[in-house]
Amino acid sequence: MSVEQILADWKQKKFKPVYWLEGEEDYYIDKLMKEAERNLLTEAEAGFNLTVFYGREANWADVVNACMRYPMFAERQVVLLKEAQQMKELDKLEGYISNPLKSTVFVVGHKEKKVDGRSKLAKMLKDKTELLQTKKMYDNQLPGWTEKLISSKGYQVNQKALMLLVDHIGNDLSRIDNEIDKLLLNLGSRKTITEDDIEQFVGVSKEFNVFELQDAIAKKDLAKAIRIINYFGGNPKAGPIQMVLPALYNFFSKVFQVFGVPSRDEKAVASSLGVSPFFVKDYLAAAQRFDYEGIERILLLLHEYNLKSVGVNDAGTEDASLMKEMVAKMF
Repeated sequence: MSVEQILADWKQKKFKPVYWLEGEEDYYIDKLMKEAERNLLTEAEAGFNLTVFYGREANWADVVNACMRYPMFAERQVVLLKEAQQMKELDKLEGYISNPLKSTVFVVGHKEKKVDGRSKLAKMLKDKTELLQTKKMYDNQLPGWTEKLISSKGYQVNQKALMLLVDHIGNDLSRIDNEIDKLLLNLGSRKTITEDDIEQFVGVSKEFNVFELQDAIAKKDLAKAIRIINYFGGNPKAGPIQMVLPALYNFFSKVFQVFGVPSRDEKAVASSLGVSPFFVKDYLAAAQRFDYEGIERILLLLHEYNLKSVGVNDAGTEDASLMKEMVAKMF
């Protein structure tokens, strides 16, 4: 069952006895845990019927005893076990999970990883609980996810602002959500987030960022690329090489895929690459400027300088100098 389905059921007061939330993506686990803690019971009911445990401090027997209690002055009670991956003897919960109390809603958050699939507990979770398994989102999914999140809050974002935000934050859904909320508080009556808003309220320069460096390289504008890299050299947090190289690789790997698409129709290319049509013009233009061998050379250089950035075949050259050298070779 998806996060949206679980939330929809809870709004309709439809509850299962046990919800097991596990996996690498904390954002969805935290979202459901917060909802369970704040909204499954009224404020008056929560005083008697909400119990919260933390895995590092919790004893399995105390958790089970709490789940076995009957609600007071309410139809149900809610028991939350947060950070369950840190609890000793987690498998001792099997007894309760196999025969849970229907008047208890037991929600378990197991972060960082899934329960070992070979274990008896893992097999029981599939049969006896509402199981949600999360995984980290791929980088190419982040723009679409972020745009959808902003839309769900009743706002819009222009594409340049969207890319600035995603490239700056990376694959941290909780931080993206928090930064969006901060942005919306500062928009006033406006309903569209712009790159000026990202610069002012998130702290990303709209002129000196990974997105603009990518654009400069794609357009073979060496002077602009060097200016941006110089800015990164003086402001290391604005463009660390560990963030720049993956972003460039993601862009130019998409450009490389263009050569495998028989049509140059923008919609066909967007569909084949699985990207927004907004970006296709940039991919097509870069493919034309550099040709197949040029893009292949860029990808090889990105791999080479990624190794140099971690000390392989390099004696400690500064990041800005490495990037300048790499960009010059690209051109």
